[in-house]
Amino acid sequence: MRARSLPILIVFFIGLIVLFVWLRGPQPQPPASPAPAVSVSLSDLAPIPNWLEINDYQSTISRPAFLRQMDGVFTVSPAWRQFFQVNDDHVLVTTAPGETFRLRFAPEGLESAPPRFWRKPSQLGPAAPEKPLEGVKIAIDPGHIGGRWAKMEERWFQIAGSQPVQEGDMTLAVAKLLKPQLEAMGATVTLVREQTEPVTPIRPEMLREEADKNNGDGTLAQRAERLFYRTAEIRARAKIVNETIKPDIVLCLHFNADAWGNPNAPTLVPADHFHMILNGAYTDDEVALGDQRHELLLKMLQGIHDEEVALATSAASAFVERTAMPPYIYTAASGRARNVDANPYLWARNLLANRIYHCPVLYYEPYVMNSEEDHARIQAGDYDGLREVAGKRRPSIFREYADCVALGLERYYRAQRPAR
Repeated sequence: MRARSLPILIVFFIGLIVLFVWLRGPQPQPPASPAPAVSVSLSDLAPIPNWLEINDYQSTISRPAFLRQMDGVFTVSPAWRQFFQVNDDHVLVTTAPGETFRLRFAPEGLESAPPRFWRKPSQLGPAAPEKPLEGVKIAIDPGHIGGRWAKMEERWFQIAGSQPVQEGDMTLAVAKLLKPQLEAMGATVTLVREQTEPVTPIRPEMLREEADKNNGDGTLAQRAERLFYRTAEIRARAKIVNETIKPDIVLCLHFNADAWGNPNAPTLVPADHFHMILNGAYTDDEVALGDQRHELLLKMLQGIHDEEVALATSAASAFVERTAMPPYIYTAASGRARNVDANPYLWARNLLANRIYHCPVLYYEPYVMNSEEDHARIQAGDYDGLREVAGKRRPSIFREYADCVALGLERYYRAQRPAR
């Protein structure tokens, strides 16, 4: 009995298998490989921009205002129209080859308020007379890194018998003097860096593969170093500014310099100068990069330029009043800057820091570190009161810098806010 049932069971199972295959039908084809991603030209270490976030800015700018700022602020030639197709009620922005984003214009006078984390003085309400910066959130970004990184940054020089000049150390010294002054006027102040060490955890050796893709000047190691301190470091600071601090303004503190040649035997120059840099004047090559078109729109649609002009006008006025420094003038041959508001001290340039910080940025470029007078003042260090330096009685260059910044902000916010 057991022997006869075995063939029956085998036939039964074979039948089940045939039925299963018949019910399934033809085997599906393996899925096709995904289409290759569209190639987008980007800046060094830039993420692919999220164009959907620009939807938050639909109908926040009129066509005339858009054209006025594109032609008069953010670009240096009509070549931008290759990537921005302007129509009567919208503009098509090239996001990648063959792909566009549609931004609707608002009728003049009917623009909606743009979303942003920063606030104008008019949004802060009245302030106590002794606290004109009450409620203002300020981020201070001491330019460069300094310390053991200063030589790598090429922000170091030394005259035999003198202390080395390191810009990153000097900007941090000014920031630490400035912070309590602004806090005394009611501001909430955060330093983007508090020591002469990088904010980014990335180091040059981690960027060699990326540097190998670029055919820039110098060895592979030098290109990796430049990516580290010029790009990775600033992108890390922007992340802190945009995602953690979310300030109303950022103060980017720098010292200027003229060409000094050999940093171990630098050339000193006779005069100093001063200017401030606002975001704008994107070159044709910069507009051709997808991330920079995206950042340009964020700057424009948030209304950052007008606020920067107003702030920088007050800031420059205070500096010139206190120091009498002449303006630095960009030559037409440079092609990378344009004058702003007919003010000789204000210039639009597209720098990484003033582009990717998503709020108004005051970018200071006072003094000339290798001018005869300013070098003597730097060597004198920080001190209270007045001392005779380079033939004149004057304050510490670091305190003078901090005082000028504080005065410009005090005057601006006092004029813009009613007293409580």
